[in-house]
Amino acid sequence: MDTPMFCFQCEQTARHAGCAGARGVCGKMADTADLQDDLTGALIGLARAVKGHEDAITPEMDQLVIESLFTTVTNVDFDNARVADYIKRVETEKDRFIALADGPSVADEDYALRFLWDADEDIRSLKSLVLFGIRGMSAYAYHASVLGYHEPKVNAFFYEALRAIGNETLGMEELLPLVLKTGEVNLACMELLDKANTETYANPEPTEVSLTIEAGPFIVITGHDLHDLQLLLEQTEGRGINIYTHSEMLPAHAYPELKKYPHLKGNFGTAWQNQQREFAGIPAPILYTTNCLMPPKDSYADRVFTTGVVAFPNATHIGADKDFTPVIEKALELGGYAEDQPMTGINGGHEVTTGFGHAAVLGVADVIVDAVKSGAVKHFYLIGGCDGAAPGRNYYTEFAKATPADSVILTLACGKYRLNDLDLGTIGPLPRILDMGQCNDAYSAIQVALALADAFDCGVNDLPLSMVLSWYEQKAVCILLTLLSLGIQNIILGPSLPAFVSPNVLNYLVEHYHISPISTPAEDLAKTLA
Repeated sequence: MDTPMFCFQCEQTARHAGCAGARGVCGKMADTADLQDDLTGALIGLARAVKGHEDAITPEMDQLVIESLFTTVTNVDFDNARVADYIKRVETEKDRFIALADGPSVADEDYALRFLWDADEDIRSLKSLVLFGIRGMSAYAYHASVLGYHEPKVNAFFYEALRAIGNETLGMEELLPLVLKTGEVNLACMELLDKANTETYANPEPTEVSLTIEAGPFIVITGHDLHDLQLLLEQTEGRGINIYTHSEMLPAHAYPELKKYPHLKGNFGTAWQNQQREFAGIPAPILYTTNCLMPPKDSYADRVFTTGVVAFPNATHIGADKDFTPVIEKALELGGYAEDQPMTGINGGHEVTTGFGHAAVLGVADVIVDAVKSGAVKHFYLIGGCDGAAPGRNYYTEFAKATPADSVILTLACGKYRLNDLDLGTIGPLPRILDMGQCNDAYSAIQVALALADAFDCGVNDLPLSMVLSWYEQKAVCILLTLLSLGIQNIILGPSLPAFVSPNVLNYLVEHYHISPISTPAEDLAKTLA
């Protein structure tokens, strides 16, 4: 494949076929994309060298693998020097294992990822599902690890999956079960992250979040990492600086151990793809913590700070010491707005509600069950996933508006910004829109579905539950694989189907799981109600 780069791991990839020019649609330069391919190849080489010497794996090495995979997720790391450093560290670990085996072998060599891009389309498709699945899973593992939570089964699977991706002898009969195993292991990883978040910050509670930015110095924090938010809140306490979440940080307001800080004031802006417009001109610094980011424009790059695995060449990086003093000083220097600035959501709302995690929803399970039995609730919709800039995502807004008044909408991830400020009323004590949290909180939606199935003594596929999902990047891929591993049927997926799924693999998913692409809100709504 003779191109400057090749990447088709996100929904917005060029022409829905693959980015193959000097720059990707996400803004990533070709040399950065190629370095990330080299990093993936080095990880495959490490996984090969580890085979038979697993007892020599250290916790630090597991963390290196997690971070290296995470840095290759769409919209995380745009800095060549940091990617190159990860490659060097992975190669050092590989050399350690080669020494244990008394010298190198062919099996220890790094894998050239272009062999995968040039492979038979069905093999490429299945291996891509595994590769992009473990990239997404690494994000969940990373968030759990910074809170001190680890799962050996998840860590071991990263090596197993990487070896399979580099194994040229595997056919569809071996790769199909591995795709589903990726989903199974990701469920364990999401369970781990749910435990890490709820044991550290307590169970989320339904919470109204203001969209008004108050006068005075403030900091906007975006990404997903709750631990970074906690540290920022601690370091700004008593400094006269307000903190506002952005995009996938919104659900942080629902955690008791975070919402207890009075200077965690509200939410600024909407989903990740609007950052370049929303961050332009604001008199405050922005802290980027994880993925779902847009490269900063020069007009505000001096106000952008990164931390963790996130890096941009023109942004100040906060290292492992997590000393946010430069961010705090910038906030005090800029001073914020002179008077309160009322903001609105995409649909015009001035506040949003979040915090309907599985503990909150299942805490009123008897109310929900009674509402179903009485006929007050006739259908549940899970409308959520990734937001994005490509045309067509207003579909999810229109679909939500058209849902019957006797239905409940569960939503999560940044796709919720297409509907979370709609006023669709209530059914008894419950609002019709229940925001379950981040994409990291997909575990909550799964637990609620399983609990409802248990309450009605049926399978999940027998519930009056329809999943209308949007995807953008690799975390959405591994969630989809988890749903498939649980046998979930009739998922409606959009705005477009993944470019890396071949016609034969798509036919398999349609035949066995009845996945379908979105059409129009009216047509799909009629299909779900039928």
